Amino acid sequence: MGKHDGHVHTPFCPHGTKDSFDAYCERAISLGFTSLSFTEHAPLPKGFTDPTPAQDSSIGWNELDDYIHTLSSIKKAYRDQLTIYIGLEVDFIEGFEEEICTFLNEYGPLLDDSLLSVHFLKHSDRYFCIDYSPDVFAVAIRTFGSIQAVYDAYYRTLERSITSELGPYKPKRIGHMTLVNKFQKKFPAPSTEHQKKSQLEILQLVKKHGYSLDYNGAGFIKPLCGESYPPESIAKEAVALGIPLIYGSDAHQAKALATGWEQMTPTLKNQDE
Repeated sequence: MGKHDGHVHTPFCPHGTKDSFDAYCERAISLGFTSLSFTEHAPLPKGFTDPTPAQDSSIGWNELDDYIHTLSSIKKAYRDQLTIYIGLEVDFIEGFEEEICTFLNEYGPLLDDSLLSVHFLKHSDRYFCIDYSPDVFAVAIRTFGSIQAVYDAYYRTLERSITSELGPYKPKRIGHMTLVNKFQKKFPAPSTEHQKKSQLEILQLVKKHGYSLDYNGAGFIKPLCGESYPPESIAKEAVALGIPLIYGSDAHQAKALATGWEQMTPTLKNQDE
């Protein structure tokens, strides 16, 4: 495969920009990419209420068919310059496994690519979007009882996402596996060794299930993060285990394509050696 970005958002994203598909494609071509996976946030499960203050976590159900239809046209328009994959970033939400499976059974056949990500953590009957803002993260800390408890809940939920039976169209790539680190400069995990142990256990599960990892550059431009998801040390552990790393910019605007690419290229190249 040539230069590929496996995690790109679109004008359909309610918390992104309205940069056009053409803007993303032309930018990708200018940067030397040969393929893109557009992976918009899939609609949240029916019956689940978006807990974010703006309720802007995903594409709406009423927009999904238009999204797929539009991408089908873009795919044809750029077929001589860029290979485009129609994809979705699917949220794993504890307690909604059946609804997620039903969704994947319906829309999975229409997709070329997909990611499975954790953004929401459950505490009792309440959910928190852990990457929404430092303020929301702080509320989660108070609710869970400690920073460590939030980190532990994240990795438990990530483990569930990997091991849950979600049907034949379950995504086989795990999105930004250390997303809980987005605000780490303000809310660092008290025990870095404990966190690394959790991360290595996740890698073992990914390896066992034959999945790949989204090697995500977005953390480099998050002021309270400053590193990739996962960080280089964990990415190298993944390479040592033979887990495929798929670069993703997680771009929500055209100019964010290739975010982190230069810093991450050495590790990406190592897996091909």
